[in-house]
Amino acid sequence: MSNPTSKHTPQPVSSKTTYALAGVAVVVIVLIVFAVFQWNRGGGDAVRNDGYGSAHDPAVEVALDSDGAIVLGKPKVAKTLDVYEDPLCPACGQLEKVNGQEIAQQVDEGKLAVRYRLVNFLDSRSGSKDYSTRAVAANECVAQDGNGPVYAKFHELLFTTKQPSEGGSDHDNKELAAIAKEAGASDSVAKCITSGDRADTARAHATAALKALGDALNGPAATPSVFLDGKKVDRGNADWVLSAAK
Repeated sequence: MSNPTSKHTPQPVSSKTTYALAGVAVVVIVLIVFAVFQWNRGGGDAVRNDGYGSAHDPAVEVALDSDGAIVLGKPKVAKTLDVYEDPLCPACGQLEKVNGQEIAQQVDEGKLAVRYRLVNFLDSRSGSKDYSTRAVAANECVAQDGNGPVYAKFHELLFTTKQPSEGGSDHDNKELAAIAKEAGASDSVAKCITSGDRADTARAHATAALKALGDALNGPAATPSVFLDGKKVDRGNADWVLSAAK
């Protein structure tokens, strides 16, 4: 019979065991990081509805709200997606490349509207140190003109083929105005962009949007973030746009 008062002396862990445990820990960390990356990126890399283009139905309207939110859609749409983006954010560009055309069709069909809440926390990561703010201002210039398809095309260009690389050179105001003209904007819109008159207003709107995003996430703000009826949309589901439009 063993002595109940005796003590069990732990045996030393071998170096092989230590290395094995360390290896498992590294694998777990890598898997967690990969999962977070996939969740933030969305449902994959395959472009949805490729070839559709931006929203182009003439009945699609755009409005610039007093708080800087840009609402794109047909009148009296039942469902509105709130999309938070920074114009320099690579993941935001990925969202637009993968799901932008799918969202555009739902907007054209009157099943969804989109409320863009643009932020500027990546200003310091741009070559000019204020690109995000100036791009937000350019979005507001285009949106306040009231032409839905023109704004939709401008937004698409700015976040896809015309998006600068984080940490690299970016567009000056004349180049932003040229992108707006390419999308079909008027001379007055181009002048609004080149003048930089909306920069201070856009900065205030972007700051407010960033705070709203942090409040909605109940933590650090992260872009892109999409909400429907106040609930964060799970973009890990490849069919999240279609599900939102139901």
